[in-house]
Amino acid sequence: MIKKRMDRAKTRIQKRFIQKRILAAAFLLLLSCQWACGRSESSSGSANGSETNTASEETNDPYAVKKDLCDAQASENAKRIYQYLADNYGKNIISGQYCDGGIFGHEMAVIWKATGKFPAMVGLDMMDASPSRVAYGTECKTIDQAIEAWDNNSLVTICWHWNAPTKYLTGTWYSGFYKEHTNIDLDKIMNGEDPEGHDLLVADMDAIAKELTKLKEKDIPVLWRPLHEASGGWFWWGNCSAESYIKLYREMYEKFTKEYELHNLIWVWNGQSKSWYPGDDVVDLMGDDIYPGKHKYSSQQSKFNNLKKTTDTKMIVAMTENGCLFDPDKAVEDDAMWSYFGTWGGEFVTDSDTLNVYSETYTEQDMLVKVYNHERVITRDELPDLKTYGDAE
Repeated sequence: MIKKRMDRAKTRIQKRFIQKRILAAAFLLLLSCQWACGRSESSSGSANGSETNTASEETNDPYAVKKDLCDAQASENAKRIYQYLADNYGKNIISGQYCDGGIFGHEMAVIWKATGKFPAMVGLDMMDASPSRVAYGTECKTIDQAIEAWDNNSLVTICWHWNAPTKYLTGTWYSGFYKEHTNIDLDKIMNGEDPEGHDLLVADMDAIAKELTKLKEKDIPVLWRPLHEASGGWFWWGNCSAESYIKLYREMYEKFTKEYELHNLIWVWNGQSKSWYPGDDVVDLMGDDIYPGKHKYSSQQSKFNNLKKTTDTKMIVAMTENGCLFDPDKAVEDDAMWSYFGTWGGEFVTDSDTLNVYSETYTEQDMLVKVYNHERVITRDELPDLKTYGDAE
């Protein structure tokens, strides 16, 4: 990782007996230089530094982002993580990996064996905490894994493959987040035609909120990514109108933030389409899930730029899921500096359930090694102390 730091130029004018007009011109030039250097410092930074990278009226930096989280009562640790993301946005890319086993799980071991590095962020899923799955005996280990990750100075992001309530399951019970395996009608639920369905969804949200409360009690911040990929239409929460989806998203935000006071959550919107955007007041950063195919190392510049156009508010943009990795050199060259990536588990990393053998099906090993050892990619060993980040020294 490179650390870009520029010291302010300090100029002293020590000439005497100079004409007033020349002195005034020199003074104005000095002010101009100091202002320009200050701008350079505000747009530079490092993975371990605490330079701010938040939007203001004084900068046109495309990577300067909004200063505050949407939750006015956000926890101090949530603010720390958001500030860390903001400080590195546009300068470095944070590595991430979804892994059912947590930070010491199978995919993590495979990546370490191949690259000598661990991802800085672990991706987890609340899927098995869905009440309709619990009814079939599933046990969700996500909360314990999130605690383990935070205790080992790792960033944590959590999604929720929301298994539909049992009443609506029509196919394979463990695939109840796909529309093909349910007959749930979110439009009817959100417009009041199916009040029982609404009660069931509320009960599901209560169950997840109670689990996430365990992380709040330990002051563990989470990049929370609910109701993802909605506009794709393959999940039941996307098999509806954008209006119904937005109502559900906002209801969840209200319940989690106000009723359960989950102020440790950083809200990541991942609806994949501008028309499904729920609003700046309930979103902290935006993401796109991108599966380009095999050995496709493009920076995904067009998707990056399109996502930034979702709202006029300057927000952090992340590749919240990916199959094939992108080439960091191309990201730098194309000025498409995703805040972080989150490679999905399983076949995108390994074909084996037991052996720590890397699979080159989607990303060749040479590219994997390049990514994890790239000077602009942050790995776990390069993270600062997340619990004290931003504190005055």
